[in-house]
Amino acid sequence: MVERKIMGRVSPILLALLSFGFFFATYNLLTMIIHNKASDFGSWESDGLDSSGDLKPKYHVALTATDAPYSQWQCRIMYYWYKKTKDMPGSDMGKFTRILHSGAPDKLMEEIPSFVVDPLPEGLDRGYVVLNRPWAFVQWLEKATIEEEYILMAEPDHVFVKPIPNLAYGSQPAGYPFFYIKPTEHEKIIRKFYPEESGPVTDIDPIGNSPVIIRRSMLEDIAPTWVNISLRMKDDPETDKTFGWVLEMYAYAVASALHGVRHILRKDFMLQPPWDLEVGKSFIIHYTYGCDYNLKGELTYGKIGEWRFDKRSFLSAPPPKNLSLPPPGVPETVVRLVKMVNEATENIPGWDTLTSGSDQE
Repeated sequence: MVERKIMGRVSPILLALLSFGFFFATYNLLTMIIHNKASDFGSWESDGLDSSGDLKPKYHVALTATDAPYSQWQCRIMYYWYKKTKDMPGSDMGKFTRILHSGAPDKLMEEIPSFVVDPLPEGLDRGYVVLNRPWAFVQWLEKATIEEEYILMAEPDHVFVKPIPNLAYGSQPAGYPFFYIKPTEHEKIIRKFYPEESGPVTDIDPIGNSPVIIRRSMLEDIAPTWVNISLRMKDDPETDKTFGWVLEMYAYAVASALHGVRHILRKDFMLQPPWDLEVGKSFIIHYTYGCDYNLKGELTYGKIGEWRFDKRSFLSAPPPKNLSLPPPGVPETVVRLVKMVNEATENIPGWDTLTSGSDQE
């Protein structure tokens, strides 16, 4: 009876306000849930706005590289496609930096915006050149003037299929889930660097540092830890043997988790031929794998094909212009990749004449 009397005193205006507030809160909650679900499956489309309704902040495109010919020609192609997509509708791309960790300027300084940092002390990388990547980011973040609030960590063997919006959501960075980064399957090793008091191993995202769009201040916190974890992993024989060439990727994933950072997992962030067959809505082609086919268009992975494109075929010199297109039946992703490489090499001045400033790596 008391409850009924109290409810009877509530004015219609107050009820209306309460109803509106409940609707607004429910709408925001549903919007957030839908956003997170869609992001997990790579189907969320950016409208160019952040969570407050303002324009999304731009991000700085940064990649680490050496002055070796193998690295140089990939950077040139990557930068060509950055310039083509940067100002297209839907892009949140800001400026671009090639972080050159060879310790000295090379012949691409005028062609590509570059920032020279020091490599690790001699012998510390033990021949694992990508161990210089986290150390390069630490130096760049400390010494460079970076205007953008966010950073896209990219790699030389990335080509932009289309402009990329800022996929990060507020303070939550966005990353690509790699099928071969499996922290839960290596819990015994992971626990050497991520103790139980830090949380469950499932808190470690199945990612590397690239591609990742992350707030600059967060990366400044994570990067030194990333360096330390990378070096510790390399020093541990069991970890080094198990993780091999993806050791530094695991180190970033662990370092992020140690800082309590979780990533929005975007499957549409990147595709990797020959395993991904369709371009679809993906933003980046990552050509890390060799693409080998017979003349029937059948994949012969692990065996040199009658037709092939493999970046490792061009370790000491860039690929020639006008590479032959794949035979009929080869997936769209491979065809698109070769066409994009051909377009870049045809339009980059001096493609056939540039040589490395140093051949020591």
